[in-house]
Amino acid sequence: MSPFHSLVILLIPFLLSSIVSSYSYNDLKLWCGQTPNPQPCEYLLSKNPNHLHKPIKQKSDFLKLSLQLAQERALIGHANTVSLGSKCRNQLERVAWNDCVELYEQTIQKLNKTLDPNTKCSQVDAQTWLSTALTNLETCKAGFYELGVQDYVLPLMSNNVTKLLSNTLALNNNGESHQEPSYKDGFPTWVKPGDRKLLQASSPASRANVVVAKDGSGKYTTVSAAINAAPKKSNGRYVIYVKGGIYNEQVEIKTKNIMLVGDGIGKTIITGSKSVGGGTTTFRSATVAITGDGFIAQDITSRNTAGAANHQAVALRSGSDLSVFYRCGFEGYQDTLYVYSDRQFYRECDIYGTVDFIFGNAATVLQNCNIYARNPPQKTITVTAQGRTDPNQNTGIIIHNSKITAASGLNPSSVKSYLGRPWKQYSRTVVMKTYLDSLINPAGWLEWSGNFALNTLYYAEYANTGPGSSTSNRVSWKGYHVLTSASQASPFTVGNFLAGNSWLPSTGVPFTSGL
Repeated sequence: MSPFHSLVILLIPFLLSSIVSSYSYNDLKLWCGQTPNPQPCEYLLSKNPNHLHKPIKQKSDFLKLSLQLAQERALIGHANTVSLGSKCRNQLERVAWNDCVELYEQTIQKLNKTLDPNTKCSQVDAQTWLSTALTNLETCKAGFYELGVQDYVLPLMSNNVTKLLSNTLALNNNGESHQEPSYKDGFPTWVKPGDRKLLQASSPASRANVVVAKDGSGKYTTVSAAINAAPKKSNGRYVIYVKGGIYNEQVEIKTKNIMLVGDGIGKTIITGSKSVGGGTTTFRSATVAITGDGFIAQDITSRNTAGAANHQAVALRSGSDLSVFYRCGFEGYQDTLYVYSDRQFYRECDIYGTVDFIFGNAATVLQNCNIYARNPPQKTITVTAQGRTDPNQNTGIIIHNSKITAASGLNPSSVKSYLGRPWKQYSRTVVMKTYLDSLINPAGWLEWSGNFALNTLYYAEYANTGPGSSTSNRVSWKGYHVLTSASQASPFTVGNFLAGNSWLPSTGVPFTSGL
């Protein structure tokens, strides 16, 4: 048993006895009644053994109590999930189960971070991390469905953690379900000054801590070896320069503040071929997967060569909070770029794919990017599939000042191409000031399945140009909006949506804060 699992089992009784040290049932009924899921809230808080009588004075007290309850139930959910490993009847069940163990751990880490008084997290930080915590558990469940093995192990994992997380998102939301980032020198302000200098340097590779080269001229010959040798705890930026070449490996980056620098798009390439068709989950198919926060990539391509016939096959998945991708390439077919969770910024990147090829549930802005549609087997192209499952998640895909065109080899008249389709109930995507080539169908957007999510999604277009940009024949869904003024569009700029002015400047990546 790992130290993490031992700690979980030791902590559960302590948390159970201490969480509700004090609240009367009427208090609980009143406060739980203000959440989207009052029943598990009331039931789980009232059956606590240490049940004394003390009023809950304000919303912040109740939010903290709700966070502690979600944390306690997530620990129990994790322990329960670990114990189910022996019940997996085949390899596919084990693959999906294995994702769930990791995703529960990541959810617990997000809750710990939100509750930790030393984190000094803002309301937006908390909403971001709670959005991710919920996304993790939705992803856990999805893996079983993708692999067609949802009948046996999955029902044994059912618990109320997703409902409790939904409650915390509602309580923490101050009426803003998104906050746009602001920019400085072309990057959101959350980019630290040192990172900004690196990104603006004529040769960031010259500042590398270590060099990777296929030909043996660096310290390592694989990217994974360099990642694994990076210091696990370092406040500073650790720069890995990957010389030109094709690196056939799956790379997982769990360490914080890593920067990967290559020799340019199409010159330094990390490539893999895992896919759902090949027996892995979408989550696990990524050639490059990042969970360490503060990740930066520059001048490098991530590729998945599984091909269109193998369905979901991810080139890169980012669950790195405050991550930046500058002058990077992402090549695949279905599900190329998995903007999985947290806050992410893409600048001057090239993204290739066929179906739902920019997808996920992060708060993401793609700025000055080239988005290329490839030839799909089913003759239908959907650029985005955004995965917001809760109206209080502060997530969405924003495409700003970019170009959406056909890749070479695609005859636009032979396919129907759309800006996106609603993968989840509250799917949110905004396309602004972007050149839309003639391949975009006049309807603009496509249903996922019948009327699903058409009233609850939020899709919008603002000031787009090009032959595919006319909104006169667009869909008439309740959730679709044509924005006609800068004031309507400004909530979706980097300055507002990513709170970019607070973190991007430090990366040195150029960004446009407003419209």
